Amino acid sequence: MTPIPKGVRRWLLPALASAALGFSAALAAQTPPNVLIVGQIAEPKSLDPAQVTAVNDFRIMMNLYDGLVRYADGTLDMEPALASEWSINEDGTVYTFTLRDDVTFHDGSPLDAAAVVFNFQRMLDDTHPYHDTGPFPLAFFFNAVEHVEATAEFEVTFTLAEPYAPFLSNLAYPTGLIVSPSAVELHGEEFGRNPSGTGPFQFEEWQSNSRVVASRNDAYWDGAPPLEAVVFRPITDGNTRVAEMMAGGIDLMVEVPPDNVAMFEEDGMFEVFEQAGPHLWFLILNTREGPFSDKRMRQAVNYAIDKRSLVDDVLQGTAEVAAGPTPPAFAWAYNDSLEPYPHDPDRARELIEEAGHAGAELTFYVTEGGSGMLAPIPMGSAIQADLAAVGLDVTIETYEWNTFLERVNPGLEGKADMAQMAWMTNDPDTLPFLALRTDAMPDQGGFNSGYYSNPEVDDLLEQARRSISQSERAALYREMQAIVHEDAPWAFIANWQQNAVARANVENFTLQPSFFLLLHDVAKH
Repeated sequence: MTPIPKGVRRWLLPALASAALGFSAALAAQTPPNVLIVGQIAEPKSLDPAQVTAVNDFRIMMNLYDGLVRYADGTLDMEPALASEWSINEDGTVYTFTLRDDVTFHDGSPLDAAAVVFNFQRMLDDTHPYHDTGPFPLAFFFNAVEHVEATAEFEVTFTLAEPYAPFLSNLAYPTGLIVSPSAVELHGEEFGRNPSGTGPFQFEEWQSNSRVVASRNDAYWDGAPPLEAVVFRPITDGNTRVAEMMAGGIDLMVEVPPDNVAMFEEDGMFEVFEQAGPHLWFLILNTREGPFSDKRMRQAVNYAIDKRSLVDDVLQGTAEVAAGPTPPAFAWAYNDSLEPYPHDPDRARELIEEAGHAGAELTFYVTEGGSGMLAPIPMGSAIQADLAAVGLDVTIETYEWNTFLERVNPGLEGKADMAQMAWMTNDPDTLPFLALRTDAMPDQGGFNSGYYSNPEVDDLLEQARRSISQSERAALYREMQAIVHEDAPWAFIANWQQNAVARANVENFTLQPSFFLLLHDVAKH
């Protein structure tokens, strides 16, 4: 590990002093030359890619690590990364990857087939000596892997139990990023605070609730980045991120509050970036107990919420009303025959009366801010008012992002009736497979926090992931969407068009449909 670059170190001390003095002092902050200061939406939970699920954390880690493959710039198509090439057998059950033979991890250890095997066995084999460095919440992505072996020094072969269409895409997702076995062996359960990968930037330090610092990897296999370093600062409150951006304390901010997008667009000191992607903002409904165990109540909530007003007024037109569980960005798999539930308070009241839950008291979990959560407090308040208008008494409980996840991910039973959630996904399989299947209940390691169960949906999802025909998969996903739309285990709210704003002296930055923050080519002048 190299020392923190002098330019970063010179900046950190006065910046931290300003932060300690409060908002007015922070207004005087200036960022150092050739060091990019990024305003993140929350403190990361971990920097171990096998352990996290939040895009907030992914945005840091995609700059520290590489996978065997990656998404080509501006697309969700696969291209080589640590693997220079790969082949797939005829029935789609054997994948063979040829690794680059000149890559080392940031700690100096070699990237070879044995290192790749270590990564996947650590996640998938509960007898592996470093399996206890988990948990591994998205190991689901690779549960079709029956065997992974080093078939040569720089060749890795995965044998799947059955065809699994999303396999390559999942390898490009952060869960498939390759970490240094030597660093895992050295740090054990603390690896997430001491990461080592092969990416364009290498980890330097993590000061909790202050910053994560990464410096340029001069030996990066795909060319050293122009920036000397990147500093990721957690700034949970959107208005504070805006104030820091206006004052010069950060160079780039993600998830611009909707009310501020136009202001930045009109100011020549900044450039606003927007990019559609596979995003869904929804409400998880507790289908196991309470009012939402009745489908009529779940449909009633979908009718009661004025989604068009949320999108137009709260989100200032930065999203579209969602019609179901699959984002329209997956055009090939999207069921465009489905219409969003219309705003129909009268129909909502009828269904509530039929279900016998007039005046029901509901607990609603809302986060202060988190990955893709779209002005969560104003959205939550507006939804609370819409439900009050049809006679439902909603109490909001608000939590910081990581605390929110700790309450929602284990399931809502005994705690809440509904909770906000947002997913940005890489394949039409991902969200429904991890959050709508019967076998994805929280006690089975999944994210079905509302306990939805429909055997027909389960069967369709299993068929779709085993098919190697995209047209067949598309038909199965469209059928699944129609059933889920009718069952309404969620209130389908919005598909967001992600945004970011950079100062005018930041060059070569673009947003990606994957929602990842890729900084390899970014420069500051």
